[in-house]
Amino acid sequence: MASDDIAQLAEALSKTHVGDGELSYKGLGLKLDNAESAEELVREIEQHRGLRALRLEGNTVGVEAAQTIAKALESKDLLQRCYWSDMFTGRLRSEIPTALRSLGSALMRAEARLTELDLSDNAFGPDGVKGIEQLLKSPSCHTLRELRLNNCGMGIGGGKILAEALMDCHRQSSALGAPFRLRVFVAGRNRLENEGARALAKAFQLIGSLEEVHMPQNGINYAGVMALASGMRHNPELRVLNLNDNTFTKKGTLAMAQALRHLRNVQVINFGDCLVRSEGAIALAAVLREGLPILQEINLSFGEITEAAALVVAQAIVDKPHMEKVDLNGNCLGEEGCEALRETMEHMDKGDMLASLSDDEGEPDDEDEEDDDDDEDDASDDCQDENEEYGDIVKENGLNRIDDGPAKPESSAEIMSFLSCPSAEKLLQLGEMRTSLQQQVDAAEPHKAADVFLKIGSLYAEDLEVNTAVLETIDAVLKKLLSGPALQSYCFLSTLLIMMGLLKGEGKMKKALLVPGQLLCLEHAVQQEYFPQHHASLLHTFLSKNSEALKSCSSASERLSSALEKMCHDQH
Repeated sequence: MASDDIAQLAEALSKTHVGDGELSYKGLGLKLDNAESAEELVREIEQHRGLRALRLEGNTVGVEAAQTIAKALESKDLLQRCYWSDMFTGRLRSEIPTALRSLGSALMRAEARLTELDLSDNAFGPDGVKGIEQLLKSPSCHTLRELRLNNCGMGIGGGKILAEALMDCHRQSSALGAPFRLRVFVAGRNRLENEGARALAKAFQLIGSLEEVHMPQNGINYAGVMALASGMRHNPELRVLNLNDNTFTKKGTLAMAQALRHLRNVQVINFGDCLVRSEGAIALAAVLREGLPILQEINLSFGEITEAAALVVAQAIVDKPHMEKVDLNGNCLGEEGCEALRETMEHMDKGDMLASLSDDEGEPDDEDEEDDDDDEDDASDDCQDENEEYGDIVKENGLNRIDDGPAKPESSAEIMSFLSCPSAEKLLQLGEMRTSLQQQVDAAEPHKAADVFLKIGSLYAEDLEVNTAVLETIDAVLKKLLSGPALQSYCFLSTLLIMMGLLKGEGKMKKALLVPGQLLCLEHAVQQEYFPQHHASLLHTFLSKNSEALKSCSSASERLSSALEKMCHDQH
């Protein structure tokens, strides 16, 4: 080794931080190619009797140097924290697994019990995961609390290997009476995609102790997000969930909203740049309203959310005492929408919580269609799939549907005849059977429920007997649909808004041909006890921002608007 290199290494090592059981070579830029170049570092490791933490970030370690360092670690049974990110700059990808195996084997031989392992910013790919696979399965990682593998290029294959290793670790540690309790998992920028996410979701479900999950920018779309939602549900201590820059769309957002209903300790949600869109934002608003009691921060930036949906989100945080930040930047609010959002937050005395809106995309063009390019499932555009979509998400996340009672009874021929071709005469002929129409609706099938509501409402006209029958039936139907969890009733209402032309949805849901009677039925309904004020507020927000959509029924629309205005005024 040249004398200049030795002098340079000696100078770098003189900056080594030693204290509190930690030996740090962080950011020294050491180039450790072989045993000789690592000699001084190895000597310091050997001489440090109570070594509990070793920082090697920001250096570059070759295979031979790693083997030499590994020998020094074989006696370090107190070692708990390995900060080994950005440790292989300029190395061949084929070298890294060998180096990692050497270091991992040393920790196992030392019978170290790790609590933190950080291998972020090491582009080792799936082979690199194989390099730490045995370590992760070993007793040395049964005690692991924080695992950071950010920006490692693991890919789908690496994600699957990692998931199996974590599940193996949990199984073996559980058999020994001390289950693996990982708290922090970081794996952003790894190209995990849906298959990798699904594999890790199974591991998360088994582990059940996660408090922080960071998986941004992984090319995951709704299928992988739904799987992750299932996994998150089984981690009741979850505090931070960061899935920034993946692609949720409607299905993924609904699934994640369902999972969040069951998580009482979440403090930070980052779904920025996830394409949650307006329907998804409404679903998340429902969860904000009924749950997440200690939430501090929510990021829904760059999600193609329109003004009315953003306002519904803002209104949903009114009773969140711990809230510190709401990020709705980069959405489709327009100048007036941004101002309306600021005014709403100020009115609630929460103006300082609203993040900058400087990157707002402006109001969407009416011609724009929200195509589900990322959903990989053309069938999602079919009406039947729309009917079953919410139920599928409920099933995927292992949750009970709104109706936990007996199975839906078989429909009579008269009821089916009415629903297939509704008429005032048929409704009157049903007599007392009209109450059975509520059994034909389920909040877990929002498209079908909205369709039934609109069919019944279309019969409201000038005949007193008919109108009485219509309103009685409407009351029974809506009382059932709005009596369950806010998430389910919000999904019904957002579907109704889409069919009325007040909200642009995903897929190819047909807009209804509106008649005044349907709006007059709503006017009646919003004034009833069963219709919660926050549901009325949601309708009022969308109606006031999209009144042009109802211009064909202007008189009925004005009556509905007036009733909603009064409801919202009374609320304040």
